[in-house]
Amino acid sequence: MSMSTALLTDHYELTMLQAALRSGAARRHVVFEVFARHLPGERRYGVVAGTARMLDAVRDFRFGAEELAFLRDRRVVDEPTLEFLADYRFSGSLYGYREGECYFPGSPIVTVEGTFAEAVLLETVILSILNHDCAIATAASRMVRAAGDRPLVEMGSRRTHEAAAVAAARAAYLCGFASTSNLMAGHLYGVPTAGTAAHAFTLVHDSERRAFQAQIDSLGTGTTLLVDTYDVAEAVRAGVELAGPGLGAVRLDSGDLGEIAHQVRAQLDALGAGGTRILVTSDLDEYAIAALAAAPVDAYGVGTSLVIGSGAPTAALVYKLVAREDSEKIMWPVAKRSVGKPSRGGRKEAFRRLDTSGTAVAELVTVSGDRPSGARPLQAELMRKGRIVGEEGLDAGRERHRRAVAELPATAYQLSRGDAAIPTVFD
Repeated sequence: MSMSTALLTDHYELTMLQAALRSGAARRHVVFEVFARHLPGERRYGVVAGTARMLDAVRDFRFGAEELAFLRDRRVVDEPTLEFLADYRFSGSLYGYREGECYFPGSPIVTVEGTFAEAVLLETVILSILNHDCAIATAASRMVRAAGDRPLVEMGSRRTHEAAAVAAARAAYLCGFASTSNLMAGHLYGVPTAGTAAHAFTLVHDSERRAFQAQIDSLGTGTTLLVDTYDVAEAVRAGVELAGPGLGAVRLDSGDLGEIAHQVRAQLDALGAGGTRILVTSDLDEYAIAALAAAPVDAYGVGTSLVIGSGAPTAALVYKLVAREDSEKIMWPVAKRSVGKPSRGGRKEAFRRLDTSGTAVAELVTVSGDRPSGARPLQAELMRKGRIVGEEGLDAGRERHRRAVAELPATAYQLSRGDAAIPTVFD
């Protein structure tokens, strides 16, 4: 049985529900949309991630005896509201961008249709999942692009909350990382896992050579040896002497990685270990990875920067009411006009317009219901009458992301701050 997600919400969602139940507005059918007003860090594109986790969370949004007792004891809501919550099941519909798809300012990433009572309760949990996962995925995508053909290993579990670490590993793999150090991500989502050894392993042995020998004896000559505990050149020499020319890889975790990589590559080649790969770690982000493009590096390990979104830990997504029905059951667009935080009313659909070469030129967001000719639809049905219908595997999202990034214009790949790679056009 899945754990309830019902208390992964803000107090004010329940106070709004209580007041809406009293006024009668709770039963009105409405449309909420999740979108970003801007891309954090003035990035060129965003990446959708966390959709599958969001669907699971909506499915498991149930108020059981324990949750209801907590709300009653704390006097969060009154008895009529508690009676409503006891029977709460989301029975509406969700539409949205598939995982791995790119998005831009104003893109309706998720559309929630249902009664106000049903839909308003989901705001916090939906935003908490998507804001985290989309931020991580966007950073990961930029890193993968900067790395080119060189694989990346996600290894940031020790730098964030334990649950966030699993979600981050999943989002990174979605966007092209080759593997993760996080075993729970491997267990839950099938992400390939990888790991070597830390400096502690070397330090606990009487000498570096004994540590290397123990690792080779246990894991074979294809293992990766951490060579910067003491002297890099001596460690590389010892590693090749012990493992032979078939030594799998060496890892560099400190110093001027580019310069040291050149030195280590030359040393490995001179020792006859031309096939031994060089893995670099140590606080890498997309900028550091790009700076190492000319260095003889074979793979990267990324930790802290990945799990904090490389400086943009949230995707700045919001959840806004855009349409509601009136007393005659007619749906009308609604929008807020707050200074600096306006919204656009009406239920929207989204399409991506491509030129004749297959390059994206615009994000088309329409409330007309018409499908623009020559444009690719972006939203899919995710949940129908409270049942998940848009479930797919992580590999499908991984392939979608590869295609979505490939169709973006060249400006999307720039790491400098700037405008979105394509404009969002509202109709």
